[in-house]
Amino acid sequence: MNSSARNTARLLGAGARALLVLTVLCGVLYPLAVTGVAQGLFPRQANGSEVREAGKVVGSSLIGQRYDLPLKKGQETPEPDLKWFQPRPSNGLGSNTVNTQYKLIRSGATNRAGDNEELIQWVKDAKAAVIKDNSTPGYRVPASAVPPDAVTSSGSGLDPDISPAYARLQVHRVAERNHLPVQRVEKLVEDHTQQRVLGFVGEPRVNVLALNIALRELVG
Repeated sequence: MNSSARNTARLLGAGARALLVLTVLCGVLYPLAVTGVAQGLFPRQANGSEVREAGKVVGSSLIGQRYDLPLKKGQETPEPDLKWFQPRPSNGLGSNTVNTQYKLIRSGATNRAGDNEELIQWVKDAKAAVIKDNSTPGYRVPASAVPPDAVTSSGSGLDPDISPAYARLQVHRVAERNHLPVQRVEKLVEDHTQQRVLGFVGEPRVNVLALNIALRELVG
């Protein structure tokens, strides 16, 4: 074997050894170390921030899900189940067709500009539906009380939270549908309102899944 061939063989051998070492370090040891630290220090977050009810996983605190009635024959979009607090709209996104266990919302944005006629019509229709669905015989939702998150979807379509204003707007309807005092449902919303992180990061919010779990326990 001439010197050129020997040099080539040495280079190939060194490259193979480097590839093997990097594969073990970056593809095996590092992921195992990160996974071990995450499971040891942050097990809940590492496992998807699962939410349990009666010992059963019912969703994630980070992922929004729908509360709809069963799809009727001829319907393309199911109607909301109005006994539950409703999340933000997911117009144009539909529901996840792969993992349907928790009726997850499909991830994505509507990708429509603020002056898009279809988006404007969606907002108008959503506002009318919010007023109609949440008005009760003794309470009429004023148009000025409808917050932006009640009529627009989030950028991901997976927002698990709604604003306290949208949660309070739904109180009368939820109370009537579940035969509960309005004051009791208002207290439920108040108890599940999370304030800004450190007092200035983010916005006050209400996790819809946690709120509906508490509502189910209250109804019994």
